[in-house]
Amino acid sequence: MLVNGKWTTDWQPVQAKDEKGGFVRQTSSFRNWVTPDGSAGPTGEGGFKAEAGRYHLYVALTCPWASRTLIGRKLKKLEDVISVSVVEPALTEQGWRFGDYPGADRDELNGATYMHEIYPRADPVFSGRATVPVLWDKQRGTIVNNESADILRMLNSGLGDLADPSVDFYPAHLAVEIDALNARIYPALNNGVYQAGFATTQIAYEEACAEVFDMLEALESQLGDGRDFLLGDRFTEADIRLFVTLVRFDVAYHGLFKTNRKRIADYPGLSAYQARILAIPGVSETVSIDHIKRGYYSIKALNPSGIVPVGPELPHLHADRNLSAEDRR
Repeated sequence: MLVNGKWTTDWQPVQAKDEKGGFVRQTSSFRNWVTPDGSAGPTGEGGFKAEAGRYHLYVALTCPWASRTLIGRKLKKLEDVISVSVVEPALTEQGWRFGDYPGADRDELNGATYMHEIYPRADPVFSGRATVPVLWDKQRGTIVNNESADILRMLNSGLGDLADPSVDFYPAHLAVEIDALNARIYPALNNGVYQAGFATTQIAYEEACAEVFDMLEALESQLGDGRDFLLGDRFTEADIRLFVTLVRFDVAYHGLFKTNRKRIADYPGLSAYQARILAIPGVSETVSIDHIKRGYYSIKALNPSGIVPVGPELPHLHADRNLSAEDRR
């Protein structure tokens, strides 16, 4: 963890907890927006104009929040506009590290060894965890934003003519419904699996686990009417946010986080839905089951031995993939 810009203590999965012993997630600190004309976005300051080659994403293939942004970048055809660096999957005592693990990168842009070295470049007195994703401005040498929900929306509409206009994850006529879905799914499932996995009391774990499976049952029922996606035949931001949790569930959360009442494979509707999203051209290229398993099972507080399970295989993902060098450039 960084305190006043200096690394002080070894990485820990739980930095804060509530009165019941439940996991409390750190709030994102950098909330500026890239916009077509450089004007200020919903939060933060202005000056971050959409320009090809100006911005860079730091991501982990392990991390669902970072994977949201990789899917957005891929489907909006922004590979030649925004470059990417991928950290190694295993969390070290100093958090995310750059390196030579297959599918990972060295930090050629800033020359950092660890992700925590990037944050003080933007704020010399930053205190907190050095999380991913990070959207970096090469021109100003600073972090634009480290909140995945913001970055996904920037990729959708903030790059203007640089992005594919035929794809819109957040259409205006569905905005209210998308926001309502996100507000339901995030606390119960996206973050709920972490609240179960990192709970420090039995009651906090059981409450979180119950919410996870209540939400999975509700989603299974919602998809049971034959719709392709959460809001019918339109693939939206809400689907991206749900998918990145589903694709990690059986291979990581079910075992390591003890959310083991059922698997996604036990839900016919959710399994078929996951397969449909994986079949969207480009999506499977953002998924690395190897990075996911090696990343989660490197959390010593939950898996002291560091042993990575050999299974399960993920149906419909025929081969483990990493972002190509061309995609990351």
